[in-house]
Amino acid sequence: MKDMIEVLRLVKERAPLVQCITNFVTVNDCANIILAAGGSPAMTQDIREVEEAVGNVQALVCNLGAVGYAESMILAGKAARRLGKPVVFDPVGVGGTRLRQSIARRLLEEVQVSVIRGNASEIRWLAGEQTRGSGVDASLTDAVTEENLPLAAKLARGLAERTGSVVVVSGEIDLVTDGRRTAAFRNGCATMARITGSGCMLTALTGACCGAAPEDSFTAACAAVAAMGVCGELAERRRLERRAGNASFRIYLIDAVFNLTEEEFKEAVRCEIL
Repeated sequence: MKDMIEVLRLVKERAPLVQCITNFVTVNDCANIILAAGGSPAMTQDIREVEEAVGNVQALVCNLGAVGYAESMILAGKAARRLGKPVVFDPVGVGGTRLRQSIARRLLEEVQVSVIRGNASEIRWLAGEQTRGSGVDASLTDAVTEENLPLAAKLARGLAERTGSVVVVSGEIDLVTDGRRTAAFRNGCATMARITGSGCMLTALTGACCGAAPEDSFTAACAAVAAMGVCGELAERRRLERRAGNASFRIYLIDAVFNLTEEEFKEAVRCEIL
């Protein structure tokens, strides 16, 4: 708990610049969630400047939703690793098309990724398991539940060991593992799945946390997952009080990240070490 709080404090103190190569659907929300946490976003993705831009940032986020910028992701990813900067990869919809599958394979082969953040279907595909997910949404049959939690954790650990990356599986129960340590988080709310880009926002927030604490990607990823889940609950409470909808929830979620206090975090976070 103390280490996660320290990471969130460091984001505000160090204001890491996070370069995001992400999709046009969620680019604004990704930038705003980084700003809300205390970081600074750089949405640089043109292949003519991504390598140079990496030299000025503290972390790089590569989101497979920006499938047209695959070469930019790989070029920037290689530059980031040469400079010792963390790379966070979001394999959006990786099981949906052969194009995304080939890009994901290539990126994981050519770039040493610090954190892989995906939904259950995406992580299952990367781990070599058959998945029923389609598009950017996880299949209900792939979801992490109390019943399949041990098996899901084993699958995530295997992917972490094979890639050398911290693996984050987001959903009703969130998992974070580096292959040795595994944490389960039971925060968040169902409305998070009713807005576009909550997963992409979590990936961007993970980039900010990794940029602030590059020496410990596991704790950084845990801090991002826990903060996003707690803030989802705070936003849902406000939505229900005001009888608002999912559009308001999106704003409330960003506001909750901006206003999150140490006391709120400590009181609400539900974490289990597996």
